[in-house]
Amino acid sequence: QVQLVESGGGLVQAGGSLRLSCAASLRTFNSYAMGWFRQAPGKERELVAAISWSGGSTFYADSVKGRFTISRDNAKNMVYLQMNSLKPEDMAVYYCNADHKLVTLGGKNSYWGQGTQVTVSS
Repeated sequence: QVQLVESGGGLVQAGGSLRLSCAASLRTFNSYAMGWFRQAPGKERELVAAISWSGGSTFYADSVKGRFTISRDNAKNMVYLQMNSLKPEDMAVYYCNADHKLVTLGGKNSYWGQGTQVTVSS
């Protein structure tokens, strides 16, 4: 059974940093693209950052470029999201996602974690 388990969320002041982690129980983790999505109350879930299976390609939403960094460790089946200079508008539940291709992340056949709450106080 595939499991994605996020951790690292919490309460932080605006301007602060958090590092989210996602542990994946995927047998062939290094064949999956990975992504971080977020969903704020009353808003649709959106893709924040994504990384290819090799780590050679990354994508960032415009709203987080220059502040967030996605990375992965294929030896540990882990993906990370380093979030710096956090803003109140970054407050949301953050979800880890896995699929075989970057372009299908978030799709109906992709895998999701349970989410971790990030709260940013102003």
